[in-house]
Amino acid sequence: MLLALIDGSARPAGELARLAGIGAAGASAHLRRLVAAGLLAVDARGRHRYFRLADEDVARLVETLATAPPRAPRPLPSTDAALARARTCYRHLAGRLGVALFDRLGAVDGLVVAGAGVRLGANGVALLVDAGLVEPGEDAFATLPGRSCLDWTERRPHLSGALGTRLLARLIERGWLRPCRDTRALRVGAHARDGWRALGIDDLD
Repeated sequence: MLLALIDGSARPAGELARLAGIGAAGASAHLRRLVAAGLLAVDARGRHRYFRLADEDVARLVETLATAPPRAPRPLPSTDAALARARTCYRHLAGRLGVALFDRLGAVDGLVVAGAGVRLGANGVALLVDAGLVEPGEDAFATLPGRSCLDWTERRPHLSGALGTRLLARLIERGWLRPCRDTRALRVGAHARDGWRALGIDDLD
């Protein structure tokens, strides 16, 4: 149920029960505990209640827990190829493309790391400007706080926080990524490959 909410959506208990493959009573009991623990928040809309992750810290925790090996031998959940390539994690970019973007910014010394925090440095802003993702003189990106988030399919960090959220929004605004219906997967825009390659990212399929 937590993984179903990691895209930042809010869903009713019945839908979460179906996704988890459990009964309504069991789902309600679990949801009560998750709300009491501060992991979920509830939005009331008329007579209906919708559950969502409490905040991005919870999303990062869920993503990190998903990387842990099972305690007892059992098959790992299958990962859709499209989700593994690019997907939303809360409101930022995850998957192979998310990790590649984080790695590329790091490779040009474009990230300034301070403890758990990350922000764009001058080289990072220059890379995004040269690729056409950020406009020259658009200084807001350099001031946004970010964080690293351990990617559950790649086992390496991608960018989260306000910076990660704004970058994903810009990638979608420019058509470099397109949301897929009824899934967290994101697909590369039909005319966006040159832009990604200008960033130094070629593994788009």
